[in-house]
Amino acid sequence: MAARASSEEATAFLRRAEGELLDLSIDSQRADWVYATYITPDSEALSSKALSRLIGATVRLVKESAQLSPHALSAVDQRKAKLLRLSLPLLAPSDTALSERLTKLVASMTGTYAKGRHAPAGAAAPLDLEALSRILFENRDPVVLEDVWTGWHRVGRAMRPEFVEYVDLANRGARELGFADTGAMWRSKYDMEPDAFAQEVDRLWAEVRPFYASLHAFVRNRLRVVYGPDRVPEKGTLPAHLLGNMWAQSWEGVYPLLAPSGSDPGYDLTKLLVGRGTGPADMVRYAEQFFVSLGLDPLPPSFWECSMLVRPRDRDVVCHASAWDLDYVNDIRIKMCIEITGEDFQTIHHELGHNYYQRAYGHLPFLFRDSAHDGFHEAVGDTVGLSVTPDYLARIGLLSVVPDASHDVGLLLQRALEKIAFLPFGLVIDKWRWSVFSGEIPPADYNRTWWGMRARYQGIAPPAPRDDAEFDPGAKFHVPSNVPYMRYFLAHILQFQFHRALAKTAGIYGPLHRASIYGSKEAGRRLGEMLSMGSSREWPDALEAATGDRRMEASGLLEYFAPLRRWLDEQNRGVPVGW
Repeated sequence: MAARASSEEATAFLRRAEGELLDLSIDSQRADWVYATYITPDSEALSSKALSRLIGATVRLVKESAQLSPHALSAVDQRKAKLLRLSLPLLAPSDTALSERLTKLVASMTGTYAKGRHAPAGAAAPLDLEALSRILFENRDPVVLEDVWTGWHRVGRAMRPEFVEYVDLANRGARELGFADTGAMWRSKYDMEPDAFAQEVDRLWAEVRPFYASLHAFVRNRLRVVYGPDRVPEKGTLPAHLLGNMWAQSWEGVYPLLAPSGSDPGYDLTKLLVGRGTGPADMVRYAEQFFVSLGLDPLPPSFWECSMLVRPRDRDVVCHASAWDLDYVNDIRIKMCIEITGEDFQTIHHELGHNYYQRAYGHLPFLFRDSAHDGFHEAVGDTVGLSVTPDYLARIGLLSVVPDASHDVGLLLQRALEKIAFLPFGLVIDKWRWSVFSGEIPPADYNRTWWGMRARYQGIAPPAPRDDAEFDPGAKFHVPSNVPYMRYFLAHILQFQFHRALAKTAGIYGPLHRASIYGSKEAGRRLGEMLSMGSSREWPDALEAATGDRRMEASGLLEYFAPLRRWLDEQNRGVPVGW
């Protein structure tokens, strides 16, 4: 390509780039699907090779695109060139050997995570993450909980040296393309400068932090009653292993210990599903019908033929739930080891949100086949999840009687233990990595700073001191797998902003936490308008299409939980708030 490409040459280059990247992306997705659903050394090698080819081609094309003069590009091509530069969360050095080494490191760390096991006392055999997580969710013996928590967190030890090398190689690739480091590259994907984006997430967190602090104080006070002052302090941080989740990122598991008197809604979604003999495919059918009720098309036959809905008995797989778009048009799938629980019922709605988004933008040029920003992708399914209300469950025949408003505080508390408890964790994962990539946190301080940030933002501490031989960030899937995490924090803000706007579009003006857009074609039309835009426009345009707003706001979240916030403030009278 000429040093000063004409407008026609620039457009032709971008079209060629899109064609090449589409082919390589399909190859990489197919190889990665095989690896994730059939973990062997061979499938790992094939996945690594395919990803290496995709990264290599992307780096080459990005470097070639640097020769394009912005003045020679239309507005559409300018956006394509920008998205091309930001199209991968991992950029390897141009040196082929180093590029292959980097992709092998990520594949190896992901495999180590997937094969992680721990044998609690009395277990007949080592247990996988799903089984260990069930123990944390259901068990109340603090000795058992500490053993399970500590046992799983050992999975990070083996990957720690690989992670150090991965950080170095990933930064080399990012710097070759003009980014300060990989963290700065990740933050550049939000249609603003990296530092401005960091300030934006701090602004959003500041809006919700007082609510989180109130929830934290309430939980701490109640757990202190259950486990005693020796294990739960009157002031200070919460023990991570007592919160019902391996990463203390959501606290629904301890709801039975916290439930307000008289708040039992009279039903248990898990028991309803099990009692009806619901199978894994049936769980997916419920979620599919929600999207169909909004006027969207049913899932294609290939979805049912190719998705992995249950854990195979004959091989290792990555059970972490995920949605896939293998041909970037209509070959959409989910990969999940479905269990018949209320939690998985919600998760399936979330994953299909990804699939319906992927399908909606499949008509666009390849570089626009993505969400407005990655938080949008995560928020869509969760927005639908907010409509999984008792009224909705009654409308689809799972519930016979809708509980009255006297039960709302309990339902809101359950949801807050999922949604509000998550917010600071959603920040910490990437704030820690941003500082690792920038060099502010050196390898010797990985674990110390990890727990320092978790204490600062979450008010959480490990059950016992952790030394720097451990690598506790590696116990969370997204860290060894190089998956940026800020999308989840943004999604937990955006979903309430979407929900409020779509509920109004559906003509619902009652309490926001009781609203369900199920069956509203008008809400579906407005949602579909945003989905079909993909990433062809900057995210404020997409946000405006769905909500009428051009700025991300936490006001929808605060409105949704307002009754609970008032109740928590009453419960916390005379109780220390903060840590």
